Amino acid sequence: MKKWFIYYTIILATACTSALTKTNPVALSVIPAPQEIQYLNGTFTLNEKTSLQIPTEWSTLENLLNSNIQAVAHYKLTNRNSDKNSIQLKIDTTRISTPEGYRLHISPKGVRITGKTETGLFYGLQTLRQILNDERFYHPTTRSWQIPALEIQDSPAFPYRGMHLDVSRHFFPKEYILKWIDLMALYKINTLHWHLTDAGGWRVEIKKYPELTRTAAWRTQIGWKEWWTAKDRQYLEEGTPGAYGGYYTQEDIREIVAYAMNRHVEIIPEIEMPGHSEEIFAVYPHLCCSGKAYRNGEFCIGNEDTFEFIENVLTEIMELFPSRYIHIGGDEASKAAWTKCPKCQKRKKEEKLKDERELQSYLIRRVGEFIEKQGREFIGWDEILEGGLAPRAIVMSWRGEQGGIDAARSQHQVIMTPGAYCYLDSYQDTPSTQPYTIGGFTPYLKTYSYNPIPESLSPDEARYILGAQANLWTEYISTPEHVEYMLFPRLLSLSEVVWTPQEKKNPEDFKRRIEQHVKWLRANGVNAFPLSDRIDFITEVDTMRKAIKVSFDSEKYNPEIRYTLDGTLPDITSPRYEKPLYIRDSAIVSSAIFENGKRSETVISQRIDYHKAIGKKVTYNKLYSGAYPAAGKGTLTDGLRGGLTYSDGRWQGFLNHVDILIDLGEVQDISYVSTTFMQLTGPGVYIPDYVRVKISEDGKTYKEIATIQNDVPTDIPDLRFKEFTFRFHEKARYVHLFAKKHAGFQFIDEVVVH
Repeated sequence: MKKWFIYYTIILATACTSALTKTNPVALSVIPAPQEIQYLNGTFTLNEKTSLQIPTEWSTLENLLNSNIQAVAHYKLTNRNSDKNSIQLKIDTTRISTPEGYRLHISPKGVRITGKTETGLFYGLQTLRQILNDERFYHPTTRSWQIPALEIQDSPAFPYRGMHLDVSRHFFPKEYILKWIDLMALYKINTLHWHLTDAGGWRVEIKKYPELTRTAAWRTQIGWKEWWTAKDRQYLEEGTPGAYGGYYTQEDIREIVAYAMNRHVEIIPEIEMPGHSEEIFAVYPHLCCSGKAYRNGEFCIGNEDTFEFIENVLTEIMELFPSRYIHIGGDEASKAAWTKCPKCQKRKKEEKLKDERELQSYLIRRVGEFIEKQGREFIGWDEILEGGLAPRAIVMSWRGEQGGIDAARSQHQVIMTPGAYCYLDSYQDTPSTQPYTIGGFTPYLKTYSYNPIPESLSPDEARYILGAQANLWTEYISTPEHVEYMLFPRLLSLSEVVWTPQEKKNPEDFKRRIEQHVKWLRANGVNAFPLSDRIDFITEVDTMRKAIKVSFDSEKYNPEIRYTLDGTLPDITSPRYEKPLYIRDSAIVSSAIFENGKRSETVISQRIDYHKAIGKKVTYNKLYSGAYPAAGKGTLTDGLRGGLTYSDGRWQGFLNHVDILIDLGEVQDISYVSTTFMQLTGPGVYIPDYVRVKISEDGKTYKEIATIQNDVPTDIPDLRFKEFTFRFHEKARYVHLFAKKHAGFQFIDEVVVH
């Protein structure tokens, strides 16, 4: 059965195809792209006679290289002195200036990797391993590689290149964490931010508090949503029939940390506080304000036992993790219990704190000082900015970039991880084709488009941006296979964002390389998402031509795209897309990718309108939400359609009824008013109960055209769209549109008037 998807525009930047791929048929498919590649004459033959020159103290590097060779050619290289037909690893402190930088030189005689440190050698080896994974260079009959001669000089753009994994909502075994670390290292991701504790379960053994893993690591339901919404949700003692969960013993942690260190990955543990701590209070209820289990999610800040507990836990955590940083959470804490708690109010008065935000800051500062006394640094989510930032705190900016901007301007170090680009638990293709997620839409090219340095920062302020991180929250991700599906290939996008200089990134060349890596990952047992056949519509308003300019983009490299303008299915006789289209009135544009004369099952269709309300004034009788203003008061008549997520800057969000008036500037014939709402019940986004349209010639006397009721059920969790279209023939200057709020947020798209 063919899939017919009607959806809204997704903005993706396109760029010209890399000159490298046009002029050099052996262009590498390395990710992240090296800073400099110079192709030389000739090739190097790697075969069974090739020798290694790797000192014994770098045995991990030797084993990693041989694992690649043995997997393909079924032999290992041996260590012996030979300047010909050899692979050499050497330290060079004179020509390489950065600790993670390397130089990879391949000539017909052999391969030489040099680095200032072992870390640099390690990254040079990862590049060589990726070259060996390229099937173009391997010859099965001779079990040898013909590798092009070249010279690579490379170093990372940012020192912090992170990946976050939530193991609280769903637990993943030690063996899988080790596999994950190997994949991170292959793509030069150097930090694993390990979210070990949250309401879903406590995942690390603490000797002083055995109940944390005896009970708080196990729960009644497997599914996060089913458990979280259950009236009788509870934690269970380990071994109870049906108990779901797990934890890492301290021996597991030491093994994982050592494994990561050998692959130059630092593991940063996160112990959540003061919020997201329900699991702790299920076994130690005296640490929350009510003193009762299942009542609160936040620590009681007025209770000295809280700080004793936190310091004891962190002491054991710091013994297990030698990382420079310790993450203490700090996000999404409800302050309601603190306002009613005598102990918290006493603390607030004694410390002369003006509100509960400063009370939270008191905890963050005090815990931060404890961590610093142990010679470590601490990180918190950007909520730690509220109530005053601790002097040396490092801010992880997830609610957009503003938290990071504010912190950098205050001379605090920042790790950027804005949800719109870096949250990999969002959809990566049309939601109706994908496993359920909490929402959002982040295809791999959107992640790739991210620049961790905000334009508003000066060069001096930009120095405080350490790097960026991709986050994977697992509320709806319960298996290792699903983890891989959500991570790859988007983690590869992030790897290039933080390694390759911004000016050297090239989306079209990245498409070429990503196709090769997805193929390789899937062939090697990684459940990577196969690239989508979805076509993205990129629209611009051309007021000079009075037309909408439409361009197409795809995740595929150099695809054959064919289209129609009347809503019919494109076929092999339909025009091939070669340059932008201009729609001067209305058209239903349908497009699809063709391969070997066959149309993809995915056909994308969208109505494009250059309509009478474009650029016209909109009066808001009830203002939109400050959290989702989109482009402000011009959003609903700017000619641009929203995409698959309400956070794309085109959908305008309302916490009340939508009540707007459009002034067309003069009385004219109108026959059509249409707009679209979305629904995603997980984050509380609903289609309105009904939409009503009235019109007027003078702005005083209005005629009701119709009221259209919503018929989309609210008990369906998947993303839904509802188009409300009014057809009639009248004269009018003013169009009044009212949408009655059902619940939560409502998000409205362009209001089209013809």
